[in-house]
Amino acid sequence: MLLENSEFLLTNQGKPSLEALKILSESPQAEVDRSAEKLPELRAKTKSSIEPAVERAIIATQVSIKTVSIAGVECLEVLPNGPAADWTILYCFGGGFVQGSPFEDLTIAAPLCAVTGAKIIIPNYRLAPEHPWPAAVDDGFSVYQELSKQPFALVGESAGGNLALSLMLRANEGRLNLPHAAALLSPWCDLSNSGDSQEFNNGRDPTLTTQGSKAAARHYVGDNDPHDPLISPINGTFSEGFPPCMITTGTRDLLLSQAVRLAAVLRNAGVQVDLHVWEGLWHVFEWDDRLPEAKKSIGEIALFLNDNLSAGRE
Repeated sequence: MLLENSEFLLTNQGKPSLEALKILSESPQAEVDRSAEKLPELRAKTKSSIEPAVERAIIATQVSIKTVSIAGVECLEVLPNGPAADWTILYCFGGGFVQGSPFEDLTIAAPLCAVTGAKIIIPNYRLAPEHPWPAAVDDGFSVYQELSKQPFALVGESAGGNLALSLMLRANEGRLNLPHAAALLSPWCDLSNSGDSQEFNNGRDPTLTTQGSKAAARHYVGDNDPHDPLISPINGTFSEGFPPCMITTGTRDLLLSQAVRLAAVLRNAGVQVDLHVWEGLWHVFEWDDRLPEAKKSIGEIALFLNDNLSAGRE
């Protein structure tokens, strides 16, 4: 079994909330068309559907947001309403590298900003297929170089988890500062889409399908090798000099096996890893503000980041 030989924390002790069970019962899996022709429509539809939750998050947390330019890349800056931490979070949004935006990830970034007190910078990196790899990595790395001059943490969800890992690998090659801590939410770290959860969770994850992830990978990878470490960072070279990492996933996550394999790769390289597996939950469940588990997980991520940013600078 996938988790038998893995060190992990079952955070919710095997009991999904009533809200999670309700979502599962009301959200039958529907295949999403990620063809190049349908992507503009899909992007607009997804952004429109998440907008009410984003507005709730902004009101509830009282964060302020504004668009800024860093190293020529448009970014969303999220600031807490209160005492600010003396470190920053570089946040990488998800969406399979083909959709998503900084705005749409505010359901995670806004509460994370409020709880940590840290300023959050979310690069609005270019999307495929209009801008395939390495456009997203290039955009993210331009911002990374600026933020890495001061203490910072790195957070990414799904494709954003891939981007966060790729940025650390590229920074390490260039001998730039690494973050003091990293949090990866259901990281899409293997674009060859291997792993047994791609089979046993296909149809059980209400947010993502194998067909959809394969279509996104084709758009992003293009004619390049999907095993390239800056495309599939699970294949990268890590060492004990990399920062402590927290990885979250769920037993219904289509990418569960990728998260577990990544934790093993990092631990074998000497990296400290906290792997949190949520029973009955799905891919980046933290994105859904209806879930009490989402609030709890974001709180745990904030605590992990705060603890490591404090400890790493004493």
